[in-house]
Amino acid sequence: MSIEPQLVEVLESHRFDEAALLTWLQTAMPGFGDTLEIRQFQGGQSNPTFLLRADSGRYVLRKKPPGKVLPSAHMVEREYTVMRALSEHTDLPVPKARVLCEDDRIIGTPFYVMDFMPGRVVSHPALWELDRAERRPIHESAVDTMAALHAVDVNAVGLADFGRPHGYVSRQVSRWTKQYLASKTDDMPAMDKLMAWLPDHLPADDETAIAHGDYRLGNLMLAPDRPEVVAILDWELSTLGHPVADLAYYCLPYHLPSDLVGMRGVIGEDLAELGILNEQETIERYCRQSGRSGLDDWHVFLSFSLFRLAAILQGVYARALQGNASNADALDVGRRAHVLADAGWRIAQRGRKGVGQ
Repeated sequence: MSIEPQLVEVLESHRFDEAALLTWLQTAMPGFGDTLEIRQFQGGQSNPTFLLRADSGRYVLRKKPPGKVLPSAHMVEREYTVMRALSEHTDLPVPKARVLCEDDRIIGTPFYVMDFMPGRVVSHPALWELDRAERRPIHESAVDTMAALHAVDVNAVGLADFGRPHGYVSRQVSRWTKQYLASKTDDMPAMDKLMAWLPDHLPADDETAIAHGDYRLGNLMLAPDRPEVVAILDWELSTLGHPVADLAYYCLPYHLPSDLVGMRGVIGEDLAELGILNEQETIERYCRQSGRSGLDDWHVFLSFSLFRLAAILQGVYARALQGNASNADALDVGRRAHVLADAGWRIAQRGRKGVGQ
């Protein structure tokens, strides 16, 4: 949990040719300058992210991780595409994407550069580091920003081909089943059960919007001086998809324990005392902001989100065993996949009556 983004020296496994990068940027971004200082952000588990300090200012570089990666994973090109479209055609809080390099001869993998934005990043939904008076407004701003993202006309911003318009949950279940099996290291019975259950319990209603895919407080930049979201970060998993999947993912902390380090859960916390929204209040605010009368198949979306996150963390764990994960604590994070899978299977078994609606 942090307020200021954490910076470290570039991890040994993520070092690249800094001189080659500077030469490329001087051409791609006229006026970039003659000096370049690079530090690495800590906290992410997927695409390595770096702060660039240059004569012309500060920028952020995101690249694919080194080494062998799973098929269709770490698509920085897609991140660049969606951020560029949204920053140019909407008022959504998205950093300005500057340049994309798809030539892996420069620093070893494709990468893109975007503007650096000052602000606060607080990863845990309890927001312990902040004053109580800020907590509820921050969650409300996060929910409102999510609803605004889902209201974007994909055709108007040039993202009609950013994904398939239908069958998002079905495709995601298939994709993450394959990704999980490709990175599997140990038996995880709950994952086996979810892989069998989810295809038979897909949401009856199919909708399409820009789905962020990893919408949580840790991927939102807060203003330095007010409880407001000023930037949506980490678009790696974004696509055209079902908007309620983003909402379910945002609500996962309500179904995870608070006493397990790294889970970012709030089970066991007094939410009213903390001054944050409970799950029902979050759902109701989202429905108001998006013009909905309610939600169907909520338990399915929750189970799916937990399954998908468990598959992602299993991939983190597998990369950590190979020595090319983005974060120093990836081995510990990856081991938590079973907790997520177990929670997903519990919700699936309880069904509609078991998720507090």
